[in-house]
Amino acid sequence: MALVIPMALQNLINTGVSACDVFMLGKVGETALSASSLARQVQYIMSLFLFGLTSGATVLTAQYWGKGDKKTIERILAMGMCMAVAVTAIFTLVSLLMPETLIRIFTNESEVIREGVKYLRIVAFSYIAIGITDVYLYIMRSVERIKVATAVYLSSLICNVILNAVFIFGMFGCPAMGIRGAALATLLARILELILVIGYAKIYNREILFRMKYFFHMDSGLLKDFLVCAVPVILNEVLWGIANSASTAILGHMGSAAVAANSVAQVTKEMSMVVSFGISNAAAIYLGKTIGEKKYQHARAYAERFVKLSILLGIGSAVIILLSSQMILTVMAMTPLTKDYLRFMMCVMAYYAVAQTLDETVIVGIFRSGGDTRFGLIIDLTAMWGCSVLLGAAAAFVFHCSVPVVYALLMSDELVKIPIIWGRYKNCSWIRNITREIE
Repeated sequence: MALVIPMALQNLINTGVSACDVFMLGKVGETALSASSLARQVQYIMSLFLFGLTSGATVLTAQYWGKGDKKTIERILAMGMCMAVAVTAIFTLVSLLMPETLIRIFTNESEVIREGVKYLRIVAFSYIAIGITDVYLYIMRSVERIKVATAVYLSSLICNVILNAVFIFGMFGCPAMGIRGAALATLLARILELILVIGYAKIYNREILFRMKYFFHMDSGLLKDFLVCAVPVILNEVLWGIANSASTAILGHMGSAAVAANSVAQVTKEMSMVVSFGISNAAAIYLGKTIGEKKYQHARAYAERFVKLSILLGIGSAVIILLSSQMILTVMAMTPLTKDYLRFMMCVMAYYAVAQTLDETVIVGIFRSGGDTRFGLIIDLTAMWGCSVLLGAAAAFVFHCSVPVVYALLMSDELVKIPIIWGRYKNCSWIRNITREIE
Protein backbone atom coordinates (compact mmCIF):
# COMPACT_ATOMS: atom_id res chain seq x y z
CA MET A 1 0.00 0.00 0.00
CA ALA A 2 2.99 2.30 0.56
CA LEU A 3 3.56 2.05 -3.22
CA VAL A 4 -0.01 1.69 -4.49
CA ILE A 5 -1.56 4.69 -2.74
CA PRO A 6 1.10 7.30 -3.66
CA MET A 7 1.22 6.06 -7.26
CA ALA A 8 -2.56 6.14 -7.61
CA LEU A 9 -2.51 9.65 -6.12
CA GLN A 10 0.23 10.74 -8.55
CA ASN A 11 -1.69 9.41 -11.55
CA LEU A 12 -4.83 11.11 -10.26
CA ILE A 13 -2.98 14.42 -9.97
CA ASN A 14 -1.40 14.00 -13.41
CA THR A 15 -4.75 13.14 -14.98
CA GLY A 16 -6.17 16.21 -13.25
CA VAL A 17 -4.18 18.43 -15.63
CA SER A 18 -6.22 17.10 -18.58
CA ALA A 19 -9.42 17.02 -16.53
CA CYS A 20 -8.90 20.68 -15.63
CA ASP A 21 -8.84 21.62 -19.33
CA VAL A 22 -11.93 19.54 -20.04
CA PHE A 23 -14.13 20.91 -17.27
CA MET A 24 -13.08 24.55 -17.70
CA LEU A 25 -13.39 24.43 -21.49
CA GLY A 26 -16.74 22.71 -21.00
CA LYS A 27 -17.90 26.06 -19.65
CA VAL A 28 -16.70 27.78 -22.84
CA GLY A 29 -18.62 25.48 -25.21
CA GLU A 30 -18.73 22.12 -26.96
CA THR A 31 -16.47 23.23 -29.84
CA ALA A 32 -13.58 24.22 -27.57
CA LEU A 33 -14.11 21.09 -25.48
CA SER A 34 -14.08 18.79 -28.51
CA ALA A 35 -11.10 20.56 -30.11
CA SER A 36 -8.88 20.33 -27.03
CA SER A 37 -9.84 16.69 -26.53
CA LEU A 38 -8.90 15.75 -30.09
CA ALA A 39 -5.69 17.81 -30.01
CA ARG A 40 -4.63 15.95 -26.86
CA GLN A 41 -4.78 12.69 -28.82
CA VAL A 42 -1.38 13.64 -30.28
CA GLN A 43 0.14 13.92 -26.81
CA TYR A 44 -1.70 10.76 -25.83
CA ILE A 45 0.02 8.76 -28.58
CA MET A 46 3.38 10.33 -27.64
CA SER A 47 2.80 9.40 -24.00
CA LEU A 48 2.39 5.77 -25.06
CA PHE A 49 5.88 5.81 -26.59
CA LEU A 50 7.14 7.31 -23.35
CA PHE A 51 5.24 4.77 -21.27
CA GLY A 52 6.82 1.98 -23.30
CA LEU A 53 10.30 3.42 -22.69
CA THR A 54 9.69 3.99 -18.98
CA SER A 55 8.11 0.56 -18.55
CA GLY A 56 11.17 -1.10 -20.06
CA ALA A 57 13.35 1.01 -17.78
CA THR A 58 11.16 0.14 -14.76
CA VAL A 59 11.48 -3.62 -15.36
CA LEU A 60 15.28 -3.40 -15.43
CA THR A 61 15.61 -0.77 -12.70
CA ALA A 62 13.43 -2.65 -10.20
CA GLN A 63 15.40 -5.89 -10.64
CA TYR A 64 18.76 -4.12 -10.41
CA TRP A 65 17.47 -2.26 -7.35
CA GLY A 66 16.71 -5.61 -5.71
CA LYS A 67 20.21 -6.69 -6.70
CA GLY A 68 21.71 -3.50 -5.21
CA ASP A 69 23.45 -2.32 -8.44
CA LYS A 70 23.08 1.50 -8.45
CA LYS A 71 25.66 2.18 -11.19
CA THR A 72 23.67 0.13 -13.69
CA ILE A 73 20.52 2.04 -12.71
CA GLU A 74 22.34 5.29 -13.58
CA ARG A 75 23.12 3.82 -17.01
CA ILE A 76 19.43 2.92 -17.47
CA LEU A 77 18.40 6.45 -16.47
CA ALA A 78 20.68 8.06 -19.07
CA MET A 79 19.60 5.56 -21.73
CA GLY A 80 15.92 6.21 -21.13
CA MET A 81 16.46 9.97 -21.08
CA CYS A 82 18.27 9.91 -24.43
CA MET A 83 15.49 7.95 -26.12
CA ALA A 84 12.73 10.09 -24.55
CA VAL A 85 14.30 13.32 -25.85
CA ALA A 86 14.53 11.85 -29.36
CA VAL A 87 10.88 10.68 -29.37
CA THR A 88 9.42 13.92 -27.97
CA ALA A 89 11.49 16.06 -30.36
CA ILE A 90 9.92 14.23 -33.31
CA PHE A 91 6.38 14.75 -31.95
CA THR A 92 7.14 18.44 -31.32
CA LEU A 93 8.29 19.03 -34.89
CA VAL A 94 5.36 17.16 -36.47
CA SER A 95 2.83 18.99 -34.26
CA LEU A 96 4.28 22.40 -35.16
CA LEU A 97 4.67 21.73 -38.89
CA MET A 98 1.38 19.94 -39.66
CA PRO A 99 -1.14 20.49 -36.84
CA GLU A 100 -4.19 20.70 -39.10
CA THR A 101 -3.39 17.36 -40.72
CA LEU A 102 -3.12 15.70 -37.31
CA ILE A 103 -6.46 17.10 -36.05
CA ARG A 104 -8.19 16.15 -39.32
CA ILE A 105 -7.45 12.48 -38.59
CA PHE A 106 -9.95 12.60 -35.74
CA THR A 107 -12.72 14.83 -37.14
CA ASN A 108 -13.92 16.49 -40.34
CA GLU A 109 -15.70 19.45 -38.67
CA SER A 110 -13.87 22.61 -39.78
CA GLU A 111 -14.59 24.67 -36.65
CA VAL A 112 -13.30 21.92 -34.35
CA ILE A 113 -10.17 21.56 -36.53
CA ARG A 114 -9.53 25.31 -36.41
CA GLU A 115 -9.78 25.45 -32.62
CA GLY A 116 -7.72 22.28 -32.20
CA VAL A 117 -4.86 23.75 -34.23
CA LYS A 118 -4.75 26.75 -31.88
CA TYR A 119 -4.36 24.41 -28.90
CA LEU A 120 -1.80 22.09 -30.50
CA ARG A 121 0.56 24.84 -31.71
CA ILE A 122 1.07 26.03 -28.14
CA VAL A 123 1.03 22.80 -26.15
CA ALA A 124 3.54 21.11 -28.52
CA PHE A 125 6.35 23.12 -26.91
CA SER A 126 5.80 21.15 -23.68
CA TYR A 127 6.53 17.72 -25.17
CA ILE A 128 10.30 17.53 -24.58
CA ALA A 129 9.84 18.70 -20.98
CA ILE A 130 7.25 15.95 -20.50
CA GLY A 131 9.67 13.31 -21.81
CA ILE A 132 12.52 14.30 -19.50
CA THR A 133 10.24 14.59 -16.47
CA ASP A 134 8.47 11.27 -17.06
CA VAL A 135 11.66 9.20 -17.45
CA TYR A 136 13.30 10.69 -14.36
CA LEU A 137 10.26 10.29 -12.12
CA TYR A 138 9.62 6.72 -13.30
CA ILE A 139 13.20 5.76 -12.44
CA MET A 140 12.80 7.38 -9.03
CA ARG A 141 9.61 5.38 -8.48
CA SER A 142 11.43 2.18 -9.39
CA VAL A 143 14.00 2.78 -6.62
CA GLU A 144 11.15 3.53 -4.19
CA ARG A 145 11.62 7.31 -4.19
CA ILE A 146 7.90 8.03 -4.40
CA LYS A 147 7.43 11.42 -2.71
CA VAL A 148 9.27 13.50 -5.31
CA ALA A 149 6.78 12.58 -8.07
CA THR A 150 3.85 13.44 -5.80
CA ALA A 151 5.32 16.87 -5.03
CA VAL A 152 6.12 17.60 -8.68
CA TYR A 153 2.73 16.57 -10.05
CA LEU A 154 0.77 18.28 -7.28
CA SER A 155 2.65 21.56 -7.90
CA SER A 156 1.94 21.19 -11.62
CA LEU A 157 -1.78 20.61 -11.04
CA ILE A 158 -2.14 23.65 -8.76
CA CYS A 159 -0.28 25.78 -11.31
CA ASN A 160 -2.46 24.49 -14.15
CA VAL A 161 -5.76 25.10 -12.33
CA ILE A 162 -4.84 28.67 -11.40
CA LEU A 163 -3.44 29.59 -14.82
CA ASN A 164 -6.39 27.93 -16.59
CA ALA A 165 -8.82 30.16 -14.71
CA VAL A 166 -6.69 33.24 -15.43
CA PHE A 167 -6.04 32.62 -19.14
CA ILE A 168 -9.28 30.90 -20.26
CA PHE A 169 -11.75 33.30 -18.63
CA GLY A 170 -9.58 36.43 -18.41
CA MET A 171 -8.92 37.20 -14.77
CA PHE A 172 -6.66 39.77 -13.04
CA GLY A 173 -6.54 41.94 -16.13
CA CYS A 174 -5.60 39.18 -18.59
CA PRO A 175 -7.66 38.89 -21.79
CA ALA A 176 -9.99 35.87 -22.10
CA MET A 177 -7.99 33.51 -24.35
CA GLY A 178 -10.36 30.52 -24.42
CA ILE A 179 -8.71 27.39 -25.82
CA ARG A 180 -5.36 29.17 -26.29
CA GLY A 181 -5.41 29.98 -22.58
CA ALA A 182 -5.86 26.31 -21.70
CA ALA A 183 -2.88 25.37 -23.88
CA LEU A 184 -0.68 28.11 -22.42
CA ALA A 185 -1.56 27.08 -18.85
CA THR A 186 -0.67 23.45 -19.64
CA LEU A 187 2.66 24.51 -21.20
CA LEU A 188 3.66 26.57 -18.15
CA ALA A 189 2.64 23.77 -15.78
CA ARG A 190 4.86 21.28 -17.67
CA ILE A 191 7.78 23.73 -17.58
CA LEU A 192 7.33 23.98 -13.81
CA GLU A 193 7.53 20.17 -13.59
CA LEU A 194 10.85 20.19 -15.45
CA ILE A 195 12.30 22.93 -13.21
CA LEU A 196 11.33 21.01 -10.07
CA VAL A 197 12.84 17.76 -11.39
CA ILE A 198 16.13 19.47 -12.28
CA GLY A 199 16.22 21.09 -8.84
CA TYR A 200 15.65 17.76 -7.10
CA ALA A 201 18.30 16.00 -9.22
CA LYS A 202 20.90 18.70 -8.60
CA ILE A 203 20.25 19.48 -4.93
CA TYR A 204 18.65 16.53 -3.14
CA ASN A 205 19.29 13.27 -4.98
CA ARG A 206 22.81 12.04 -4.20
CA GLU A 207 22.08 8.32 -4.65
CA ILE A 208 21.02 7.85 -8.29
CA LEU A 209 22.74 10.50 -10.42
CA PHE A 210 22.24 11.54 -14.04
CA ARG A 211 25.65 11.19 -15.70
CA MET A 212 26.15 12.78 -19.12
CA LYS A 213 28.83 10.21 -20.09
CA TYR A 214 26.21 7.46 -19.96
CA PHE A 215 23.88 9.63 -22.07
CA PHE A 216 26.30 9.42 -25.01
CA HIS A 217 28.02 6.07 -24.30
CA MET A 218 25.67 3.13 -23.68
CA ASP A 219 26.62 -0.38 -22.57
CA SER A 220 25.76 -2.68 -25.50
CA GLY A 221 24.60 -5.60 -23.33
CA LEU A 222 22.42 -3.38 -21.18
CA LEU A 223 21.03 -1.67 -24.29
CA LYS A 224 20.06 -5.08 -25.67
CA ASP A 225 18.29 -5.98 -22.41
CA PHE A 226 16.55 -2.61 -22.44
CA LEU A 227 15.33 -3.05 -26.00
CA VAL A 228 14.18 -6.64 -25.39
CA CYS A 229 12.01 -5.34 -22.53
CA ALA A 230 11.06 -1.96 -24.00
CA VAL A 231 10.36 -2.62 -27.69
CA PRO A 232 7.42 -5.03 -27.14
CA VAL A 233 6.03 -2.59 -24.55
CA ILE A 234 6.43 0.36 -26.93
CA LEU A 235 4.70 -1.56 -29.73
CA ASN A 236 2.05 -2.74 -27.26
CA GLU A 237 1.32 0.74 -25.90
CA VAL A 238 1.44 2.45 -29.31
CA LEU A 239 -0.87 -0.07 -30.98
CA TRP A 240 -3.15 0.07 -27.93
CA GLY A 241 -3.10 3.86 -28.07
CA ILE A 242 -3.70 4.00 -31.82
CA ALA A 243 -6.66 1.67 -31.27
CA ASN A 244 -8.01 4.08 -28.64
CA SER A 245 -7.43 6.98 -31.02
CA ALA A 246 -9.18 4.98 -33.76
CA SER A 247 -12.12 4.59 -31.39
CA THR A 248 -12.10 8.36 -30.85
CA ALA A 249 -11.95 8.90 -34.62
CA ILE A 250 -14.90 6.52 -35.18
CA LEU A 251 -17.00 8.46 -32.67
CA GLY A 252 -15.63 11.73 -34.10
CA HIS A 253 -17.32 10.93 -37.40
CA MET A 254 -20.69 10.33 -35.70
CA GLY A 255 -21.36 13.99 -34.85
CA SER A 256 -20.27 16.69 -32.40
CA ALA A 257 -22.61 15.38 -29.68
CA ALA A 258 -20.80 12.02 -29.69
CA VAL A 259 -17.41 13.79 -29.66
CA ALA A 260 -18.34 16.05 -26.73
CA ALA A 261 -19.78 13.16 -24.68
CA ASN A 262 -16.74 11.02 -25.42
CA SER A 263 -14.45 13.90 -24.36
CA VAL A 264 -15.89 13.76 -20.86
CA ALA A 265 -16.05 9.95 -20.89
CA GLN A 266 -12.36 9.85 -21.83
CA VAL A 267 -11.50 11.86 -18.73
CA THR A 268 -13.66 9.50 -16.67
CA LYS A 269 -11.76 6.60 -18.26
CA GLU A 270 -8.44 8.24 -17.38
CA MET A 271 -9.65 8.76 -13.81
CA SER A 272 -10.61 5.08 -13.54
CA MET A 273 -7.20 4.16 -14.97
CA VAL A 274 -5.57 6.06 -12.10
CA VAL A 275 -6.27 3.10 -9.81
CA SER A 276 -5.17 0.48 -12.34
CA PHE A 277 -1.97 2.36 -13.18
CA GLY A 278 -1.21 2.83 -9.49
CA ILE A 279 -1.55 -0.84 -8.61
CA SER A 280 0.10 -2.12 -11.83
CA ASN A 281 3.13 0.17 -11.42
CA ALA A 282 3.41 -0.82 -7.77
CA ALA A 283 3.22 -4.50 -8.72
CA ALA A 284 5.91 -4.10 -11.39
CA ILE A 285 8.29 -2.40 -8.94
CA TYR A 286 7.59 -4.59 -5.92
CA LEU A 287 7.65 -7.89 -7.80
CA GLY A 288 10.63 -6.81 -9.93
CA LYS A 289 12.61 -6.02 -6.80
CA THR A 290 11.59 -9.36 -5.28
CA ILE A 291 12.67 -11.27 -8.41
CA GLY A 292 15.97 -9.33 -8.43
CA GLU A 293 16.50 -10.58 -4.87
CA LYS A 294 15.78 -14.13 -6.17
CA LYS A 295 12.81 -14.62 -3.81
CA TYR A 296 10.64 -16.42 -6.35
CA GLN A 297 8.16 -17.98 -3.91
CA HIS A 298 7.56 -14.56 -2.42
CA ALA A 299 6.92 -13.19 -5.91
CA ARG A 300 4.14 -15.74 -6.48
CA ALA A 301 2.51 -14.94 -3.14
CA TYR A 302 2.73 -11.18 -3.66
CA ALA A 303 1.27 -11.48 -7.18
CA GLU A 304 -1.80 -13.23 -5.77
CA ARG A 305 -2.30 -10.39 -3.30
CA PHE A 306 -2.01 -7.78 -6.04
CA VAL A 307 -4.69 -9.61 -8.08
CA LYS A 308 -7.12 -9.64 -5.14
CA LEU A 309 -6.40 -5.98 -4.43
CA SER A 310 -7.00 -5.05 -8.08
CA ILE A 311 -10.48 -6.60 -8.06
CA LEU A 312 -11.46 -4.73 -4.89
CA LEU A 313 -10.11 -1.40 -6.16
CA GLY A 314 -11.76 -1.91 -9.56
CA ILE A 315 -15.16 -2.38 -7.90
CA GLY A 316 -14.52 0.76 -5.83
CA SER A 317 -13.74 2.73 -9.01
CA ALA A 318 -16.96 1.53 -10.64
CA VAL A 319 -19.01 2.69 -7.66
CA ILE A 320 -17.37 6.13 -7.71
CA ILE A 321 -18.02 6.50 -11.46
CA LEU A 322 -21.73 5.71 -11.04
CA LEU A 323 -22.11 8.02 -8.04
CA SER A 324 -20.34 10.95 -9.74
CA SER A 325 -22.09 10.66 -13.12
CA GLN A 326 -25.11 12.75 -12.13
CA MET A 327 -22.95 15.55 -10.77
CA ILE A 328 -20.92 15.63 -14.00
CA LEU A 329 -24.10 15.77 -16.08
CA THR A 330 -25.36 18.67 -13.98
CA VAL A 331 -22.29 20.93 -14.19
CA MET A 332 -21.44 20.44 -17.89
CA ALA A 333 -22.99 22.79 -20.48
CA MET A 334 -24.29 20.22 -22.99
CA THR A 335 -27.26 19.58 -25.26
CA PRO A 336 -29.87 16.99 -24.15
CA LEU A 337 -28.62 14.51 -26.80
CA THR A 338 -25.03 14.85 -25.59
CA LYS A 339 -26.14 14.23 -22.00
CA ASP A 340 -28.04 11.11 -23.06
CA TYR A 341 -24.91 9.76 -24.75
CA LEU A 342 -22.76 10.62 -21.74
CA ARG A 343 -25.16 8.98 -19.28
CA PHE A 344 -24.85 5.69 -21.18
CA MET A 345 -21.07 6.02 -21.54
CA MET A 346 -20.66 6.44 -17.78
CA CYS A 347 -22.49 3.15 -17.19
CA VAL A 348 -20.15 1.43 -19.65
CA MET A 349 -17.17 3.00 -17.87
CA ALA A 350 -18.29 1.43 -14.58
CA TYR A 351 -17.92 -2.21 -15.67
CA TYR A 352 -14.93 -1.28 -17.87
CA ALA A 353 -13.07 -0.01 -14.76
CA VAL A 354 -13.34 -3.38 -13.00
CA ALA A 355 -12.09 -5.39 -15.98
CA GLN A 356 -9.36 -2.93 -16.82
CA THR A 357 -7.94 -2.77 -13.30
CA LEU A 358 -7.56 -6.56 -13.23
CA ASP A 359 -6.08 -6.74 -16.75
CA GLU A 360 -3.70 -3.85 -16.16
CA THR A 361 -2.42 -5.34 -12.90
CA VAL A 362 -1.72 -8.74 -14.47
CA ILE A 363 -0.30 -7.61 -17.83
CA VAL A 364 1.52 -4.36 -16.93
CA GLY A 365 2.38 -5.18 -13.32
CA ILE A 366 2.84 -8.93 -12.85
CA PHE A 367 3.94 -10.10 -16.31
CA ARG A 368 6.29 -7.20 -16.96
CA SER A 369 7.97 -7.47 -13.55
CA GLY A 370 9.67 -10.65 -14.82
CA GLY A 371 10.44 -9.25 -18.27
CA ASP A 372 7.46 -10.98 -19.91
CA THR A 373 6.52 -8.09 -22.21
CA ARG A 374 5.68 -9.88 -25.47
CA PHE A 375 2.52 -11.57 -24.23
CA GLY A 376 0.90 -8.21 -23.48
CA LEU A 377 1.62 -7.10 -27.05
CA ILE A 378 -0.07 -10.21 -28.47
CA ILE A 379 -3.16 -10.06 -26.26
CA ASP A 380 -3.75 -6.32 -26.70
CA LEU A 381 -3.28 -6.54 -30.46
CA THR A 382 -5.81 -9.37 -30.65
CA ALA A 383 -8.41 -7.93 -28.28
CA MET A 384 -8.41 -4.37 -29.61
CA TRP A 385 -7.72 -4.60 -33.33
CA GLY A 386 -9.26 -8.03 -33.81
CA CYS A 387 -12.32 -7.37 -31.67
CA SER A 388 -13.34 -3.96 -30.30
CA VAL A 389 -12.11 -1.58 -33.04
CA LEU A 390 -13.14 -3.92 -35.85
CA LEU A 391 -16.64 -4.47 -34.43
CA GLY A 392 -17.05 -0.78 -33.53
CA ALA A 393 -16.06 0.40 -37.02
CA ALA A 394 -18.38 -2.14 -38.65
CA ALA A 395 -21.26 -1.10 -36.40
CA ALA A 396 -20.70 2.61 -37.16
CA PHE A 397 -19.99 2.62 -40.89
CA VAL A 398 -21.45 -0.64 -42.25
CA PHE A 399 -24.52 -1.29 -40.10
CA HIS A 400 -25.06 2.38 -39.07
CA CYS A 401 -25.82 1.52 -35.44
CA SER A 402 -26.54 4.12 -32.79
CA VAL A 403 -23.79 5.86 -30.78
CA PRO A 404 -24.46 3.80 -27.60
CA VAL A 405 -24.15 0.49 -29.47
CA VAL A 406 -20.93 1.60 -31.17
CA TYR A 407 -19.47 2.84 -27.89
CA ALA A 408 -20.26 -0.42 -26.04
CA LEU A 409 -18.49 -2.42 -28.76
CA LEU A 410 -15.47 -0.09 -28.71
CA MET A 411 -15.15 -0.65 -24.95
CA SER A 412 -15.38 -4.48 -25.08
CA ASP A 413 -11.66 -5.32 -25.28
CA GLU A 414 -10.94 -5.52 -21.54
CA LEU A 415 -13.65 -8.15 -21.05
CA VAL A 416 -12.22 -10.29 -23.86
CA LYS A 417 -8.74 -10.35 -22.26
CA ILE A 418 -9.69 -11.76 -18.85
CA PRO A 419 -10.00 -15.52 -19.62
CA ILE A 420 -6.88 -15.45 -21.83
CA ILE A 421 -4.49 -13.80 -19.35
CA TRP A 422 -5.66 -15.92 -16.41
CA GLY A 423 -4.04 -19.14 -17.62
CA ARG A 424 -0.66 -17.50 -18.15
CA TYR A 425 -0.83 -15.88 -14.74
CA LYS A 426 -1.51 -19.21 -13.01
CA ASN A 427 1.39 -21.12 -14.64
CA CYS A 428 3.96 -18.56 -13.33
CA SER A 429 6.03 -18.57 -16.55
CA TRP A 430 6.37 -14.80 -16.14
CA ILE A 431 8.90 -15.12 -13.27
CA ARG A 432 12.37 -14.50 -14.77
CA ASN A 433 15.52 -12.79 -13.46
CA ILE A 434 16.90 -10.68 -16.32
CA THR A 435 19.78 -8.91 -14.56
CA ARG A 436 23.41 -9.33 -15.66
CA GLU A 437 26.86 -8.35 -14.40
CA ILE A 438 27.85 -5.00 -15.95
CA GLU A 439 31.55 -4.16 -16.35
